Amino acid sequence: MGCGNVFFTLIITLSVALITYNILISANASLKQELPGPSTSSIIDPIIQMPVEKSRKYGSNAEKRLFHTAVTASDSVYNTWQCRVMYYWFKKHKNGPNSDMGGFTRILHSGKPDNYMNEIPTFIARPLPAGMDQGYIVLNRPWAFVQWLQKADIKEDYILMAEPDHIIVKPIPNLSKDGLGAAFPFFYIEPKKYELVLRKYFPEEKGPITNIDPIGNSPVIVGKDSLKKIAPTWMNVSLAMKKDPETDKAFGWVLEMYAYAVSSALHGVGNILYKDFMIQPPWDTEIGNKFIIHYTYGCDYNLKGKLTYGKIGEWRFDKRSFDTEAPPRNLPLPPPGVPESVNVIVAGDTGENGK
Repeated sequence: MGCGNVFFTLIITLSVALITYNILISANASLKQELPGPSTSSIIDPIIQMPVEKSRKYGSNAEKRLFHTAVTASDSVYNTWQCRVMYYWFKKHKNGPNSDMGGFTRILHSGKPDNYMNEIPTFIARPLPAGMDQGYIVLNRPWAFVQWLQKADIKEDYILMAEPDHIIVKPIPNLSKDGLGAAFPFFYIEPKKYELVLRKYFPEEKGPITNIDPIGNSPVIVGKDSLKKIAPTWMNVSLAMKKDPETDKAFGWVLEMYAYAVSSALHGVGNILYKDFMIQPPWDTEIGNKFIIHYTYGCDYNLKGKLTYGKIGEWRFDKRSFDTEAPPRNLPLPPPGVPESVNVIVAGDTGENGK
């Protein structure tokens, strides 16, 4: 009888332990937040194969596949005026023809409210602990997305990750389909060139290095459930890359972009490479059928409208000129001959609806 009691007690104890373990694993599976270092022998997070989404045909009464636009930002003057401009253009085109644009959120990773909470829909995220970003503030982006995806009530099934220095110039449809994300390909994201470095984070058993798409995290339209799995890995890989001197040196300011591309591949989420997603003046001159202008580069021209890149022009627009104060409402207009893409940044008229 005594042996039976001991055996029964042992069974109960083991069962309780197993149930407790499963509860803990389940509770943390979707948004795992450990911060591991680089590893060539194992992946960062468990990989869950995403179900393939069936493409839908659109008619006048067809169900829309709305996406939520999310922009991460600090509370700096520089980020704030860009967010205000970006949100203006979002509202301008949200309800236009063929739009699948749903809600909008500025994910403010300062940890505290600012003066624009009533102007721009905002979620407050905590910044990384002091010193963890090593002066590379962009590392706060994936950590901010992890918090937002975990805590916010997001109605839409898809997310467009955008940036403050994006101008939406026409209504954006949901470009993703069949379980794939839709992303802009960047010429300077070159996984094959950096295969030896990337294998620290994308082991050979995960497949060829070409499984890593030449993308960053923005602009990207991706399923919300996919992003909930990608985001913690993106955070982990970003921090691990920054801690590794070889990786940090190789990738520099685009490190976090590589981290997203790796994380998307680790979770088996491929991307449609959509070149018409975005243009980047002054190199791209015509808007055409593009959806976003990314004004990341300085635009310098002489008074004859000729580009003087690398030399400060007689007329110029560079967002970095306004790092401590917002641009004035009436900037000097470009001289004749300056391309359409640059004119829109300053004049604010796409020629479609006026302003």
